[in-house]
Formats: sequence, C-alpha cells, structure tokens
Amino acid sequence: MIQTYLKEQNIDAAFITTPDNVFYLSGFKSDPHERLLGVMVFKDADPFMICPKMEVPDALAAGWNFKAVGHDDKENAWEILKNTAAQYATVQTLAIEKSHVTVERLELLEAIFSGVTISGLDAKIAGMRLVKSADELEKMREAAKLADYAIQVGCDELAEGKTEIEVLSAIETAILKKGYYMSFDTMVLTGLNAASPHGTPGNTKIQKGDLVLFDLGVIYEGYCSDITRTVAFGEPRNDEQRAIYEAVRASNEAAINAVKPGVRAMDLDKTSRDVIENAGYGEYYTHRMGHGLGISVHEEPSMHGANEKEVVEGMVFTIEPGIYKGDAAGVRIEDDVYVTADGVDVLTSFPKELQIIEPK
Repeated sequence: MIQTYLKEQNIDAAFITTPDNVFYLSGFKSDPHERLLGVMVFKDADPFMICPKMEVPDALAAGWNFKAVGHDDKENAWEILKNTAAQYATVQTLAIEKSHVTVERLELLEAIFSGVTISGLDAKIAGMRLVKSADELEKMREAAKLADYAIQVGCDELAEGKTEIEVLSAIETAILKKGYYMSFDTMVLTGLNAASPHGTPGNTKIQKGDLVLFDLGVIYEGYCSDITRTVAFGEPRNDEQRAIYEAVRASNEAAINAVKPGVRAMDLDKTSRDVIENAGYGEYYTHRMGHGLGISVHEEPSMHGANEKEVVEGMVFTIEPGIYKGDAAGVRIEDDVYVTADGVDVLTSFPKELQIIEPK
C-alpha cells in the first residue's frame, strides 16, 4: 500500500522509523533505543530494512523477506543508509513520519539525500492501521482475554493492608508467568488516589471501604489490550461512591450501545458525556471518551468531542468514561470495542456490575 501511495504521489521513497510501524510492515518488533531502525520503501524497487547488526537475524526470522542491512556501534549508520539507498534509486523526494523524526534526524536525512524534498507519511500509515484484518482482530481478542484475567488476578490479590505496588506486582508476575508482557505501566489506585486519572501507584495501603481502580493491558503477538475496572474492597463507604460508579457504568454502556458504522467519534463522546453530565458530575469527566487501539496502545482514532470522523467497520477503540471527584471517589470503566458491519463487538468481558471484594 505504501508503494502504491508513492506511485500515486510521485514520491521516490518513504523511510519509516516508528518501531510500531516497522513492526506493522515487517513483523519485526524492536526497541532500537538510540540506534537507527527503519524500513525504506521505494516507488519502483523492493524495500530494505536497516537495523542494528545484532538484530538482523531476528528481523529475518520474524518474516522480513527483503534485504536487511545491519550497522554496529562503531559505524556511521546514516552513511550505510545513504549507500544502500543509492543502490536502489536516486532519492529526490522522501516521505517520513514527521511526528517521529527528530530535528537532528531530519537534518541527517537532508544531508545524505542532498536537495531532497521532505513530506509527511503519518496520516497514510495511520489510515492503513485504522481497520483491523481478521488476523489482527483475533490477536486483539486474545489480548483482551489476558486483560480480563489480569483484572481477576488483581481482585484476588486485594487484602487489607496490602499496598498498591504489591497488588500491581502480583498482576504483572501472573502475566509474565503466562509468557506475556503488559502493554503499558499497570495502574492500581486505591481510595482517593483513583481520583487522579493518570495517578502513580505507590505504597498506599488498601482499606476496607475503598474503591480500587485497575487500568492495565497485555500484548499478544504484537497487539495491545487496554481495560479499566473499578471495584469495591468491602462495602462502599457512602452512597455517593455508588452513585459515581453507576453514572460511569451507564455512560460506558450508553456509548457502547451507540457504536455502529457511520456514527461520528464526537457523537459517541457526547453520548458518553451526556450521561455523566445528567448525573451531575460533568465537570469531573476530564478526558476524551477513548482512543484507537492496536499495535500501539494509543493510536487513531482519537474519540473526542471535536473529531468529526465517522467510525467504520473494522476499527478498534476504547470506551472509557470516568469521574474523578477528589473528595469522594475516582471511577473509570474501560472496554475495548470492535466495530462490526451493523454494530459493535465488545472484546473485554470482565463484569461491570460493581464487584464487592470481601476482605479476607
């Protein structure tokens, strides 16, 4: 698809450097740190990959069927890129991921391809990844099942006096024992700590009457899940905690029920937000309704109130309303959803009725 795009736009080549996009194109997952990793795609020639020399065998084993050029730490990777590209084509126009390429790397590209005209490729690749194939969807289903399992582990670990970090550690250890990794930093927040949407777990101890928020995800064969559940450790302390919880649950379910091809992202956000505003907590819903999900834990589409784009069959995104009232409670409920031909398929399945975990 990228080669077709280059032909249509009359661009000589594209250089893709985001590790997630390299994985999307090649099947090779790598974190190169400061080293150069990229796939060079040409308008009229086969592509090649450049990566650290020690990773060339891994790239080929992952299924990359074209040339893989390695560089070691004492070599100039940019000279290797220049000399290899010259074997394929004269690069006078080049498409890059502008959101990923640093100023330093942009200047290096302009130096090795003298007089080159640079354009952006970000929207094209984001569009390619927007609709999931049947194979991608099955991987995301498995990632979601692992996320459901991780939430259950977290619930089973709750005990009075245990810290957020101790519960978090148990969750991540259980996933590692299954042979998988988390897709982002796991969040376990108890009591009023959960009123910070991106709070950092620490040594706060779980107490009877707390609401405990879990936000986590698991990677399955390169694809991410992302789930949030809020549970009660013992009976909630007051009616407002329950009211906040039920408002968030109603918001989550209303938005899910509204998903179908042709609905705008902004309308889904509004559906979710209206429920919470009508419950009297609108000012405490402080973020977008959700985000796209796939190889990256955050990708297109961004499900916010100004996004006029319509959802289409094959998209996967999160629906994650929340209320964060610092003197009462923090609650978020998040599901991963797949847009079907006429509605929605919810990939995450951990129960959303308020789970009351009895103190041990």
